[in-house]
Amino acid sequence: MIPVNEKRNTNRGVATLAVLLLACATAASAATFRMTVSPARTTSAVTPPLGVATGGAQPNEIDSAVFGDEASGSGGEDTGLESGGKVINRSIAHGVGHAKKLRGNVQASSNPGIMQSFDGLDFYQQRFANGGNQFSIEPPDQGLCVGNGFVMETVNDVIKIYDTAGNLKAGPIDSNTFYGYPAAINRTTGARGPDITDPSCLFDADTQRWFHVVLTLDRVGTTASLAGTNHLDLAVSNTADPTGTWTVYSLPVQNNGMQGTPDHQCDQGFCLGDYPHIGADAHGIFVTTNEFSLFGSGFYGAQIYAMSKQRLTSHASNIPVVLINTGDPDIPVPGFTVWPAQSVGSNHNAANGGTEFLLSSLAVFFESGESNLLVQWTIANTQSLDATNPAISLETALVATQDYSVPPSSNQKPGNLPLRDCLADKKTKCFSAIAGADKPFSNPLSRPDSNDSRMQQVYYANGKLWSALDTGVQVDGDLDATGQPITRAGIAYFVLNPGAARVITQGVIGLKGNNLNYPAIAVLGNGRGVMGFSLIGDDHWPSAAYVTLDATIGAGDIHVIAEGKGPDDGFTGYFPLSDPPGARWGDYGAAVTDGSTIWLASEYIAQTCTYTQYKADPTCGKTRGALGNWATRITQIGF
Repeated sequence: MIPVNEKRNTNRGVATLAVLLLACATAASAATFRMTVSPARTTSAVTPPLGVATGGAQPNEIDSAVFGDEASGSGGEDTGLESGGKVINRSIAHGVGHAKKLRGNVQASSNPGIMQSFDGLDFYQQRFANGGNQFSIEPPDQGLCVGNGFVMETVNDVIKIYDTAGNLKAGPIDSNTFYGYPAAINRTTGARGPDITDPSCLFDADTQRWFHVVLTLDRVGTTASLAGTNHLDLAVSNTADPTGTWTVYSLPVQNNGMQGTPDHQCDQGFCLGDYPHIGADAHGIFVTTNEFSLFGSGFYGAQIYAMSKQRLTSHASNIPVVLINTGDPDIPVPGFTVWPAQSVGSNHNAANGGTEFLLSSLAVFFESGESNLLVQWTIANTQSLDATNPAISLETALVATQDYSVPPSSNQKPGNLPLRDCLADKKTKCFSAIAGADKPFSNPLSRPDSNDSRMQQVYYANGKLWSALDTGVQVDGDLDATGQPITRAGIAYFVLNPGAARVITQGVIGLKGNNLNYPAIAVLGNGRGVMGFSLIGDDHWPSAAYVTLDATIGAGDIHVIAEGKGPDDGFTGYFPLSDPPGARWGDYGAAVTDGSTIWLASEYIAQTCTYTQYKADPTCGKTRGALGNWATRITQIGF
């Protein structure tokens, strides 16, 4: 049975699968809510200077208002639920599911498709952007968009813009500066600006404009306390050049009846618009969120915000926004991470007055952590978004698929771990002098989190829907010391016929002794695709990798783009900096096409240094920060 929420909170009722299968074949009857949004301000891609690296962690190095124990409360055990934070990037998964047994994929010996590959943003640049007036942040949460000769990479909480030859044009720009806010934290006065997180971006070929979206949480004045109000900041470029000026729209998402929002009655009075992602069709921009209570407990359903692309790019006032709450009891299936599709160029689905497709998965709703169904969400008559009173419609359909499950966290091979060693060093008191901890502690090798089987990036190309998610796998011959099979993270991918809501091609990839996680798919108009991901395990420090995809033959061999140079060594993996520890990774990668080639953005580890080097310089030559060492890789692939 599939759980169906009464309010889509954590007290879920159930409905039989037979009833749902019947209900999902028809249009959902849930009422929509109408809001409006107007331009809030104009900003530009101006690059502030980098700060001077300090000798170690500073006071308030970690933003305590949004960083805390993991949502699952697993106590650091390997339940696979380490993915997610106390306030933002939360999970609702119940536990690790049964793994799919497979032969495993082959690792390719060469990479003939790679046209260029270079390092993108990293922990050092994130921490010391805007004069160093930043927090230490994990994980990066990558967004990537490409068009008009530019490449834009965005992570928590910094942006870079390149040309398509890889030359830097702007950045690193901290997100607070980009959106016209005070610094995340003023390192002189301690004053705090709004907390910005979960960036995504999109270049729209139809309008030749760039769209960038984040979740912004307001503070009580300039204090560390959260006010409760939170909103989506959506920046729209004023020209086809992302290094120029942008117009910013702010859409409230606390959904408590304030500021023109509906009242979803979230516990403690404020909802949270977590994990926003962006998609588009010929007429609309679609931003989806996972709605939780900000200060209390409960999940209240994924939210879908739809608005006119034409009105946004013309900087109109009072733009109608249609909100679909998947937590509405009249919608027969629950929605969590309902990811909107991007299209290849202008190749949108024009049926029924314009159609936007979205996909979500269901394993997180089951106590077993398993499912063999996806949900296809179809929004029709999107051309009406240009009107004063939009009249879009929603239809849901359950799609029968291969089994998939919530995977465990990812093991990594040992290497230099200077932050871990620092935290254990009682003799020199590095734990307080450099790491900023209040007591020493000896930590084991951390296990970067895998994703919780939520849907990842969705592409509409060649008349098909393409997407993927993390899943548990057991690869032939991958055994522990007692001869028992080891469950690791792999990737399940799906190619759907959206007109019939059925699978065309599907499969699972895995590599013996290793984990594959946080996939992102992009597909050309001819149906040739690439899926990027992180590769972590016995044989690979966290690395950037990919496979090619085809709707007929499925996935190809695993190609390693850039080998990791050392293990993940970040503060979220260690007590007492994180209590309980749960090494954050992801929370998503990105992939995009420029029309003829495919670009990938993947997280990996691009540096290593010894404890001796770290004590002398906690940035290890500006390759990391005192509290973290993640990096990103940008890659262009041709066929």
